[in-house]
Amino acid sequence: MAIADKRLQRREIITKAVCGKGRKFSTVTHTVTPPHHPTSILGAWIINHQYEAAKSGTGVEVIGSYDINIWYSYDKNSQTDVAKETISYSELVPLSYVDPRHRASTEEVSAEATHEPNCVEATVSSSGSSVLIRVEREYAVEMIAETKVLVVVDPNGLEDDAKDIDFSLEEGDFEDLDADLLEDDL
Repeated sequence: MAIADKRLQRREIITKAVCGKGRKFSTVTHTVTPPHHPTSILGAWIINHQYEAAKSGTGVEVIGSYDINIWYSYDKNSQTDVAKETISYSELVPLSYVDPRHRASTEEVSAEATHEPNCVEATVSSSGSSVLIRVEREYAVEMIAETKVLVVVDPNGLEDDAKDIDFSLEEGDFEDLDADLLEDDL
């Protein structure tokens, strides 16, 4: 063992860190029944999206709601109206990574809509009395908790001449790095 190794010690530091991550894309179909039998769909959009995250088993549950507005014609395309319906949903997003050493009692979860709910298709049902709305949405979730990090410590500290270490970067220092490896993978 080298002399330098003998003077190094280890410490465990307890810190808050991202201890779990997950992402989920989903497509759902809602059925909206307007007061009149629709002839054709003139437009469909989603507004007033609200959501929150809660820890649920091995994942994060995203609980939310949004309003679906459908502009449609009826009475053989002679009149128009807008139908509105509020949709409530619950989406379980599994955590693809979980730090096994985190303290469960300190867990905090958060969710971000990486793809807000969006109407991608609206069609009149085969019965002609309702409208089928296909909605896409995507969420990225994180679980933050206390965990232990192991660090190596030199009990002698820095020598006087080592206190002036230059941490500046030279041009081209990172040119040979593969950008794909730097991506935050979920």
